Amino acid sequence: MAAGLEEAFGAAGEFGGGQRRLTAFLVLLQVYVACQSMLIVLVGAMPEYRIDQEGVPASKAEFAKHIHFTSNFTSIVTEWYLIEQEAYKVSLASSLFFAGLLIGNITFGPLSDRLGRKPVYISGLFFDVLFGYVTALAPNYGVFAVSRFFVGIVNGGMALVSFVLTQEYVGKSFWSFTGSLTNLTFAVGIAVYALLGYCVREWRHLALVSNTPGVIFLLLSFMLPESPRWLYSQGKTAEAEDVMQYIALGNGKERLNLKLKPSAGTSRKDESPPGILNLVKHPVLRWRTIILMYIWYVCSLVYYGLTLNAGELGGNLYLNVALYGLVEVPAFPLCMFFIEKPWSGRRKTMMCFLVFAGFACMFTMFLPKNSGLLLSPTLLALCGKMMVSAAFNIVYIYTSELYPTVLRNAGLGVCSMSCRFGGILAPFVPSMKSLSPSVPLVVFGISGLSAGFLTLLLPETLNKPIAESIEDLQSPKYRVLINEKANQLEEST
Repeated sequence: MAAGLEEAFGAAGEFGGGQRRLTAFLVLLQVYVACQSMLIVLVGAMPEYRIDQEGVPASKAEFAKHIHFTSNFTSIVTEWYLIEQEAYKVSLASSLFFAGLLIGNITFGPLSDRLGRKPVYISGLFFDVLFGYVTALAPNYGVFAVSRFFVGIVNGGMALVSFVLTQEYVGKSFWSFTGSLTNLTFAVGIAVYALLGYCVREWRHLALVSNTPGVIFLLLSFMLPESPRWLYSQGKTAEAEDVMQYIALGNGKERLNLKLKPSAGTSRKDESPPGILNLVKHPVLRWRTIILMYIWYVCSLVYYGLTLNAGELGGNLYLNVALYGLVEVPAFPLCMFFIEKPWSGRRKTMMCFLVFAGFACMFTMFLPKNSGLLLSPTLLALCGKMMVSAAFNIVYIYTSELYPTVLRNAGLGVCSMSCRFGGILAPFVPSMKSLSPSVPLVVFGISGLSAGFLTLLLPETLNKPIAESIEDLQSPKYRVLINEKANQLEEST
């Protein structure tokens, strides 16, 4: 008897030993992704310096002779003397990286929906490693800045596809776990990068050490199978069956007597595969995409905004970078607890986290600076950052479940694109203090609250079936199955 893909996962195992190994590999990849994403924080660090001559020297070479850096590390600032009028180039390199992320999120999602997850992922990782070495060996600032732009494109796109792969290798009931584990490992990766920076003080060596693990991941990635969900959504049922057999054997089970029934979205061979325009054409997907884009934008805006308004941390540079990542770690156990509970689920949990982050922004402006440790604005802002980190974690999982398989990467790519706009705009909001000191916090607070309440317009996905094709969203059987699942859930509770 022909079976659907979810039944096949039930037979092969939803999260067996083989799937745990595949997931562990892709989750550990996030440490490499984090090192590349945070590279500029240490590689572009501004050390203390003094200039022992007044006036304007005749040339840059002459000016460099009178600059003395006092820190015990090197960076692009110390090598290319990016101080005074040249200091903006550090921020420019960072902006180019985020601009690259924006392009990568737009292009890699639809590409992997059309060409497959594995080839697009491996291509992205190959060029990520290649441009990573160009960054470390850059002979001048221009090459360095351009390489960071291209690293941003391939790093952001590759990370997006690898995240989707961690979801599509396992049964749906483990999507929240693998999604949370991925984001948790990224936060830990920031702390790992801080440790590397503490041990390796020369910036070129640090860039090389941070990039080299990518070579190992690239070579091992050729052993990964293609996503069975993508193969199934493309009508390649025989290949999807082979991957499910591979998963079953990896889980320690005997060969399955498995025959997959055709996916609803692949019955018409003469039609072109769904593209990114389907996110706009389909009325259900159109509204989901608009709301999700705003939520992703706000998550990024409030996340970086709270970081800026928490104030600059004094003390050791490397400890500060580590804390920047580790402050997010408590958010993930909270996610795992609440999003699997029938009385909270994905939708209500994300709404609460966003609303709390919004209120954290609003309340911070009412607290005096010397109000004690327990009520300090910095502590409250960091708590708000932890909450918006939790919302960020959930929105990845939630978005994956709201889109059908044939458009999942395209949907994630468009949402990630809006997320990058939030990150780009966040540094400019504090400049609104010229109107009133409380205006930036009001902007962040209202943004968090509005996104939280808009979340209630989206459907709950906990214990609901995953749509494989666009047709599934309109299929009466799909809607009946949703109702049956909901009734079973209510009876069990």
